[in-house]
Amino acid sequence: MESSLASIWRGILAHERKTWVLFSHGTCVIFADATGDVSEEALGIMREWGPVHAGSSAGDFSVIGLDDEAGWVVTCHHPDVLTYVSPDEIGPDPSEVEIGLFGRAQRQADAEELRIIHVEEGRRGE
Repeated sequence: MESSLASIWRGILAHERKTWVLFSHGTCVIFADATGDVSEEALGIMREWGPVHAGSSAGDFSVIGLDDEAGWVVTCHHPDVLTYVSPDEIGPDPSEVEIGLFGRAQRQADAEELRIIHVEEGRRGE
């Protein structure tokens, strides 16, 4: 599953030359201008922005349907933290709320476990 998640994110971000860090439940932290150790930066971002706090902006999300890949991307209150939701994970004909809640739960799991499974280097010269 790990290599397929990285492949899916590579497809989602195909037109971008960005560095990104992927966590085990499908949450991706994207860096437009990466400097330093992106793994450590991504861990810090997930510690701060990944946990879901009911009634706060941390619980907010939006759902983006994907044209080139099957599934959805769920956003959160940090613009560079996105979670991929596969149709296989959620069942037939889910509502946007169901997709969003599932993605939010996946982000929460990634924030708790903090397990990086892939780092994609898109920095110039690397």
